[in-house]
Amino acid sequence: MTVRPARRPDVPRTSATLARAWSDYRWSSWAFPEDGRAQRLHRWCELAVLQGLDTDSVWTTDDGASVAVWTPPSPPPVAADLQAVLDRDLPRMLGSRQPVVLASDRLGALGLPDEPHWRLVSLGTLADRRHAGLAAEVARPVLERCDAEGTPAAVTVHTRLAVTWAQRQGFAVTHATRTAVDHELPIWTLVRRPAVGSGGGEGGDEG
Repeated sequence: MTVRPARRPDVPRTSATLARAWSDYRWSSWAFPEDGRAQRLHRWCELAVLQGLDTDSVWTTDDGASVAVWTPPSPPPVAADLQAVLDRDLPRMLGSRQPVVLASDRLGALGLPDEPHWRLVSLGTLADRRHAGLAAEVARPVLERCDAEGTPAAVTVHTRLAVTWAQRQGFAVTHATRTAVDHELPIWTLVRRPAVGSGGGEGGDEG
């Protein structure tokens, strides 16, 4: 198995992997209106990948079975053309769910580190390839970089299975709450401190 940075030609395959992986994630049915949900989710994944590619922050297995999208510390402003697409498509994707989704995102952000950090935006593995360690492998390049540079990593998740997976990668829960307004879903924010002796100080569901 080879894990490598994703490139522009990988956008269709990596977006499709994330959309398929997230189709059975409870957050997806909560966040997107039922009408056209699969198409809304696929577009959301596609835009997440495009944003990640702008900062070289998407990693994939060579066969595209597992994908991790990150936001780097202190990211540059989103390119104007991509921002225009986000401004246009985000209301279309989320519809009437947009206010509660964005408010819930802000709640999840309360547990993030104050200092610059990597944030795992989306991670997904195809259903028939799960439980083989692929998710840990596509997350590893950034986590190793965090250790080398002494930088924290963070992730926000909505299932206990995802919490367990993150804890196995060295993350610890820093904040727990529930989604805004409806309180329907749990929200856990987890932070991973860089590992001791690795250049630093103390330090989407399992794939």
